[in-house]
Amino acid sequence: MTTQAASTEIASRTAAIIDEMKGLEGPLLPILHSIQEEFGHVPKDALPVIADGLNLSRAEVHGVVSFYHDFRAQPAGRHVLKLCQAEACQSMGSDAVAAKVKQLLGIDFHETTRDGSVTLEPVYCLGLCACSPSAMLDGEVIGRLDDEKIEEIVAEVRS
Repeated sequence: MTTQAASTEIASRTAAIIDEMKGLEGPLLPILHSIQEEFGHVPKDALPVIADGLNLSRAEVHGVVSFYHDFRAQPAGRHVLKLCQAEACQSMGSDAVAAKVKQLLGIDFHETTRDGSVTLEPVYCLGLCACSPSAMLDGEVIGRLDDEKIEEIVAEVRS
């Protein structure tokens, strides 16, 4: 698919999402979530379509996309592993957990493994403070991380 054809496809699918959701109160966030669900990220080519469809400036749309950490500009890996970095988890060893996961995967936060199997992201509270340190793998929370659980998680995302 050529770049022009891909851009046209993105614009067309984005416009359909906007048409479906623009009647909602405060439609920008739900539209962005739907676009990310559709494409795996919020493509740069979708931003002007969103701005035009909602009568917003491109800067306003870009500001929202860049402000919220859940929106990504590039597709994520097959699995998304989020490690809690909030104070409660830090006090229970999340720095050591993060270091071990980074070492095992060979990536840092905001990166995806070369094979595309996992994207590693920091998150600042999963609401699992009593079970610190915690993580979220593909939307499922995991508490009381230790070396054994870390190795199980890494083996799971690598398979």
